[in-house]
Amino acid sequence: MKKTYKIDVDCANCANKMEEAANNTAGVANAVVNFMALKMSVEFEDGADTKSVMEEVLKNCKKVEDDCEIFL
Repeated sequence: MKKTYKIDVDCANCANKMEEAANNTAGVANAVVNFMALKMSVEFEDGADTKSVMEEVLKNCKKVEDDCEIFL
C-alpha cells in the first residue's frame, strides 16, 4: 500500500534527512520526500499497520530534524 502525507520542513537537506529516517523505519518498504511539494510518499510493507508505522516514522524524523512535521 502507498500513501502520501503532507509535511512541513524548512530546507532540502532536512527533507533528505527525513527521507533517510523514514526509509530506516520498520514497516516502510520505500519513502520519498518531495521538498518542493512538501509531501512524503510512503510505500508500506505487506501487512504493516500504516498508523503505527507512521507514528514511528514521525518519531524517527523528529530525532534527525526536531522542527519537522508530518500531518498524519
